[in-house]
Amino acid sequence: MKSVFISQDLWELVQNGYEHPKDAIEEATWDEAKRKQYKQNRIRDNYALSLIYRGVDETILPTIMAATTAKEAWSILETKYRGSEKVILFKLQSLWGRFDTLKMSKDENLQSYFDQVLTIVNQIRSNGDTIEDVKIIRNILRSLTVKYDHIVAAIEEANKDLSTLTLTELMGSLLAHEERMRNFSEDPLEQTFQAKLRFSNNGENKNGHGSNYQPRRGNSYNRGR
Repeated sequence: MKSVFISQDLWELVQNGYEHPKDAIEEATWDEAKRKQYKQNRIRDNYALSLIYRGVDETILPTIMAATTAKEAWSILETKYRGSEKVILFKLQSLWGRFDTLKMSKDENLQSYFDQVLTIVNQIRSNGDTIEDVKIIRNILRSLTVKYDHIVAAIEEANKDLSTLTLTELMGSLLAHEERMRNFSEDPLEQTFQAKLRFSNNGENKNGHGSNYQPRRGNSYNRGR
């Protein structure tokens, strides 16, 4: 829902509310420009409030029906479903702890590890903290297994300032490297052995002889003569 508010230029209004007079007497003291701005804000706020009403489940709607502004309704939802500030702080501390200690396991593939990292990053952001892409990139490069050391060194050498590198570019480079490693993962001697084994299996018949084998005919097969 936050993305909808941002696309409609309503997010700041929902977060911070807007100035409104205490009563008609105070409003009468405002100049024309201020009254006009107040009227526009009230229209936009009513629209934002209607978006919230339409965006929540019917079972949740009663909890915000008494709200008179979008900010009030949004605050109720945040408190109910995100928790109090102390709860949010505890969540963030836990999430940052997980992020800072991320380590790719030996048998984990890159895509799985990226998904794990981005899940934590998205949770951090959804709970109100910001995290720059360059911090994510540094953490990924730091926490990869040793088999990626060569590509990590190459990436860091080519991008002295990692802030110019995007997450998409990083993922593309690492995934391409992983694919190359997969193609050349077998030892050449092992590949040769496997090829010979396949040839041998394909060339032998049930008796353990090659497919072109024919038994010799001779006196040794003619017993009694």
